[in-house]
Amino acid sequence: MRNLTANGRSTPSRRAMLAATGLLLVAGVAGCGRKEAAPAEPEGPAGPPEGSLEWAIQGPWRAADRPRDAWRHPLETLRFFGLRPAMTVVEFWPGSGWYTEILAPYLNRGDGEYYAAGFATGPAEDPAQAALNANFEGRFSADRRLYGEVKFSAFGATTGPVAPAGSADMVLFMRNIHAWMAAGIAEKAFADAYAALKPGGILGVEQHRLGPDQDQDPAAANGYVQEAFVKQLAAEAGFIFVAASEINANPEDTKDHPFGVETLAPRRLTAPQGAPPDPAFDRSKYDAIGESDRMTLTFRKPE
Repeated sequence: MRNLTANGRSTPSRRAMLAATGLLLVAGVAGCGRKEAAPAEPEGPAGPPEGSLEWAIQGPWRAADRPRDAWRHPLETLRFFGLRPAMTVVEFWPGSGWYTEILAPYLNRGDGEYYAAGFATGPAEDPAQAALNANFEGRFSADRRLYGEVKFSAFGATTGPVAPAGSADMVLFMRNIHAWMAAGIAEKAFADAYAALKPGGILGVEQHRLGPDQDQDPAAANGYVQEAFVKQLAAEAGFIFVAASEINANPEDTKDHPFGVETLAPRRLTAPQGAPPDPAFDRSKYDAIGESDRMTLTFRKPE
């Protein structure tokens, strides 16, 4: 109901004005009680899924060895070999365990198995190799939650099978063929790998590579081996060549260093092996090269 003013115009009733005022007060109280939603905090970058190969490579337990990934390309190399989580893998002469740190956790999470065929034991064993074996076994037996149950075997001139015959999906030779040539056991390494593999199993090879125009020393004293010679050894053992990759190539490596491949990183020798380091030796040229030029090859045992 409206009231009329003296000039005849209508005005809102008192009741209507009070109602409007009440609505404004209610709206104001409601507005005072409303809280602005806090902005969502940005999520940090998600790490690789646990159990993946990327997870194993980025694991904190590899902190000391990860700087060499730039030269050794473990992700690309293992993918090229065709590694899968449920495989049984045998690594010949894993040394201090550079690749074991990746392979053992990865295979452990994937229900695979890892065999480490270390240096042969016996009365004539090299004390340095014996110490390396002991350190390796102690380290990779101490944390079964991470590494699983690593299987320890041995490879040498008089050793038996590195794994049960026909049980392995993959065998790895990682920069050791030159040492086996020097010891006269390279042919045995390929034969033992062939025996351990299932039909269709893969042999993955990473090896310091000699140029095709350079003469091959039968003992590979400088640490370099011709790619054609590795393929010949594999073929003689019964393997079929599958593929080659330049993942680990380094065209800067001239392969004519005073102390062989060990002049380069990671060994960085400044004197012949067994001699005291030479503080006057100029390392700048060799450090600029980085690590060695390496072939990366896969072979297959016939079905």
